Amino acid sequence: MREAKTTRRYADKLVGATLRNGTAVWVLIHVEVQGEPETAFAERMFTYHYKIRDTYQVPVASLAVLADADQGFRPQQYSAALWDCDLRFRFPMVKLLDYDEPERWAELEVSDNVFALVVMAQIRAKITKDAKQLKGWKFHLIRLMYERGYERALILELFRLIDWMIRLPEALEADFRQELYTYEEQQRMPYVTTVEQAGIDKGIKQGVKLGEATLLLAQLDEKFGPETVDAYRERITAAEPEQLLQWSKRILSAETPETIFH
Repeated sequence: MREAKTTRRYADKLVGATLRNGTAVWVLIHVEVQGEPETAFAERMFTYHYKIRDTYQVPVASLAVLADADQGFRPQQYSAALWDCDLRFRFPMVKLLDYDEPERWAELEVSDNVFALVVMAQIRAKITKDAKQLKGWKFHLIRLMYERGYERALILELFRLIDWMIRLPEALEADFRQELYTYEEQQRMPYVTTVEQAGIDKGIKQGVKLGEATLLLAQLDEKFGPETVDAYRERITAAEPEQLLQWSKRILSAETPETIFH
């Protein structure tokens, strides 16, 4: 919404469409991905739906994708009534957990849709408690990705996503990466391996973060002294680059450290 107070705005996908008779139309689809059960989720779906419709004055389709691990959480409608005034709002819902059933899982295994891998990774990350089993699933999904013959750029993007979704303990993560490196060598990948590329990207990001943190600490020391540096060092070193940049801008006009980190 235009009135939203936020420091960053993300554009939704805008796609042109026409009817079979050639008439241009707007197709507004609101997709809400919910990672955890929420009591007021159905009401929020209704709120988003009517605000979108009110803004653009065209029909809207609202769809819910439930990515949680609670079988009982399946909201599909919001209703409210006062006297003879009655409101009912129904919306289609997909529960990713349903794809853990053998027949549905088999559909994902053979699908050439790249999102099938993402759904499988989400399910396994949510319901697999044993770390060794999770490591096996992670390797299986990455191998499927290679077998489907995706282009290099897509493979790297998928790897980053699956690697982020399926987190392993440090020792098992090291074993996984060694096994994957061996697999990539055996397959004679014609480009920098996924593991190596992920390491390069991670190293670059960490380098940027370290540089921004070091600069901010130096600015604090110059303006407020070493005691302030010691007080905020842990918070600064744990912050993400975007937050560090925001703090670095605030320090220029800050009269006290508190005004920087509020």
